[in-house]
Amino acid sequence: MKFIYLTTELLIGFVLLFIIVKFVGKKIISQITPFTFIASIVLGELLGNALYDHKIGVLYIIYSVSLWGVLLFLVEYLGQKFLPFRGVSEGKPSALIKNGVVDREELKKNRMNLNQLQSLLRQSETFSIREVAFCYLEANGSISILKKTKYQKTTQEDFNMPIASVHVPVTLIRDGKVLRDELADLGVDEAWLQKQLNVQGISHPQTVFIAEWLKDDGLFVQTYE
Repeated sequence: MKFIYLTTELLIGFVLLFIIVKFVGKKIISQITPFTFIASIVLGELLGNALYDHKIGVLYIIYSVSLWGVLLFLVEYLGQKFLPFRGVSEGKPSALIKNGVVDREELKKNRMNLNQLQSLLRQSETFSIREVAFCYLEANGSISILKKTKYQKTTQEDFNMPIASVHVPVTLIRDGKVLRDELADLGVDEAWLQKQLNVQGISHPQTVFIAEWLKDDGLFVQTYE
């Protein structure tokens, strides 16, 4: 009887996990954000502890895992619909290196020291800070690096070309919302942004899925249509 009962619980748990991953999304597996990392651990603990605790019945397993799945789905849904909520639940990347200069204040904010930064750089096959133009600490703890031009794999020095400046793309509109902080960092205003949109035949920022500015390359825009 114990084997039959355990088999039933395992089958139910398997089906519930399958449904949750399908509805919540594949990113719970890759643990893109701190929230999805914690959520996947708790989900595994809920199911694992329930399976091997004989005092907990099948109905309790269904209830606990289903409730946790509904909460996960709700958080993901709110994150898609409301940009401020997304910022709270997922966080924002931190620029640890800007224009080749380490931002010590950002290191302090993220409870990091220079040794830890260098360790993360080495894990990304970058062995000197002098190679880095921009370095971002992502929400999941990994880093993204944009190297200086002369340290990129295909360099202009190989072709005896003059070294060009490196610029980082700036997202100005995301999900139809104008990112005013990014506009301020760029030193422009919404009137300037609207002029750029008008050039591409776009009247309202609300129709824009994403707009990204890159110096010397202009504004890249993708609308909802």
